[in-house]
Amino acid sequence: MRVTVVGAGAIGGTVGAYLVRSGTHVEMVDADRAHLAAMAAGGLTIQAFDETFTVPVEALSPEELSGKLDLVLLAVKAQHTATAVASIAPLLTPDSTVVSLQNGLCPRTIAVAIGPARTVGALVNFSADYLKPGLITYAGAGTVRVGALDGQRSARLDTIAELLAGWGSVEVTANIWGYLWGKLGYANMLFATALTDETMADIIDRYRGLMVELAAEVYEVAHRQGVTPEPFDNVEPSLYYPREAQDRARIDASLDDLVVRRRGDKKTRSGIWRDLAVRKRRTEVDEQIGAVTRIGAEYGLPMPLTTRVVEMIHELEDGVRTRAVTNVDELERLWRAD
Repeated sequence: MRVTVVGAGAIGGTVGAYLVRSGTHVEMVDADRAHLAAMAAGGLTIQAFDETFTVPVEALSPEELSGKLDLVLLAVKAQHTATAVASIAPLLTPDSTVVSLQNGLCPRTIAVAIGPARTVGALVNFSADYLKPGLITYAGAGTVRVGALDGQRSARLDTIAELLAGWGSVEVTANIWGYLWGKLGYANMLFATALTDETMADIIDRYRGLMVELAAEVYEVAHRQGVTPEPFDNVEPSLYYPREAQDRARIDASLDDLVVRRRGDKKTRSGIWRDLAVRKRRTEVDEQIGAVTRIGAEYGLPMPLTTRVVEMIHELEDGVRTRAVTNVDELERLWRAD
């Protein structure tokens, strides 16, 4: 099987490197010329939480990709999904599969372009960062789930899970949308932490009630969509929504575990924060929680906290707001005034 990673950054690079080390030939496709040159010259280095290793890789630009593709692991930023799929679509066959190793609802975009039968969704929740060309830090293990958009199991899905086992434990789920929406609620919390230079753990711990409501706004939209968000890695959506069923003691115990997990990672701040503070580029906010606000609006849900987080992230991107704890304090006041 021909395996092609499109987007060899934090997630795609980490998964691809482990697959190469497990004996799978992987093409690494990326638009970053410096990253490609570094990988071609010296391989791809992973500074993992438990080891550091380098693997030789075949590094290609999107323009250099040719021939028929079998399995594509798509790991570009969410805002680049449509462009990336358009570039590979002519190379796909009726039996090709594109697996979205992305945050948000990217499988929707992919399925519109190539059809749902060739699209596989994935929850990818582990800590990784692109540090510089040819170097990625893999800061902590997590969870990977794969699933068909219609929830049906197939030999194709089992083959994909078996292949991805070269990275670690991967399970097939009948509710991939539940995992994607589950992570979107958590993402809303992480976007709020990126409004500051504090660690994810510190902000989640300090603003617990606010964090729960940020997640609950997302999970209410999922409920309207007929989706049951799934738990993963100490994120437990059923504790946050429905709001009337919230049990503060159980929520605090769950958040205690989540904070401990975050404090145990080498990666203390989110990839969102890194986009803003280090790489000085646009985040995925519009394609993640921004997309949720647009869906929520269809149901008449105001989502005041999520809407304000989106606005604040844009203000940081545009250089008209400074990262500071006072940004989270502003959200806290909005929540308490509601």
